[in-house]
Amino acid sequence: MAPADTADADELASRRVGHRRPARRRVGARMGAMLAAVGLLATACDVPNFGFPDGVTNHTPRILNMWQGSVIAALAVGVFVWALIFYAVVVFRKRSDVLPRQVRYNLPVEILYTVVPVVIVAGLFYYTARDETEITKLSDNPDVTVNVIGFRWNWQFQYLDTGETPGTNQVEVTGRPGEAPVLVLPEGRSIRFVLTSPDVIHSFWVPEFLFKRDVVPGRINEFELTATKTGTFVGRCAELCGTDHDRMTFYVKVVPGAEYDRFIEERESAAISASPSSGATTGSVQ
Repeated sequence: MAPADTADADELASRRVGHRRPARRRVGARMGAMLAAVGLLATACDVPNFGFPDGVTNHTPRILNMWQGSVIAALAVGVFVWALIFYAVVVFRKRSDVLPRQVRYNLPVEILYTVVPVVIVAGLFYYTARDETEITKLSDNPDVTVNVIGFRWNWQFQYLDTGETPGTNQVEVTGRPGEAPVLVLPEGRSIRFVLTSPDVIHSFWVPEFLFKRDVVPGRINEFELTATKTGTFVGRCAELCGTDHDRMTFYVKVVPGAEYDRFIEERESAAISASPSSGATTGSVQ
């Protein structure tokens, strides 16, 4: 065989090997994608909270699902981007001083990286708007209505459903300096919170509720939920409202319905015997 024929044969063989290598890479990439998909499906039955706290209200499943979906979407995008980066680093690494073929425009790719982010953002917006509508929905007749008053530098809770019988006064719980108020709530009943403030902006926040809302002067904010777990939970002001902002702590004590009814009856009886000038009653953690 002539030397020229030998060189041509070697070049042809190298081209065939070069064509086989990308094919093998594609097969490896597909296998990796399939294994990743199988791994995700295998763990889908028990999706972690991704650091999100466990809630104690009827809105917890919806809020947690929204958080988990957002984190999974972010992780998927992150893994895809990292995969592209590593693919470009490995496949298009420098092999010689020859300049690779330059491509000015790739219309399908440009359409892809324009449309896909828009679709992702639109999907997240849809699910956020849908869940927010359900979470902030108010019923016509809640079982309990509490007026939450944030003032410098404490809280007052007024049970608006009490004091309707002649001769009784409305049940109130007011915090004092060095003594945090306790908001007693029933388990399994719908509770409407009416938020008001006489001075500056505060924020009513119980971490286990997975929800907070500002208390704004001159504006009435409302939200509604149902506590699904008994216990005592710490609440705080989540708005930097001034000098003693860090002291605006309160407690939420969720109790069974019968115990809540006894609590209200005792406070109403105490309000009847108390003089009007004695002020509101004060709660403490028991």
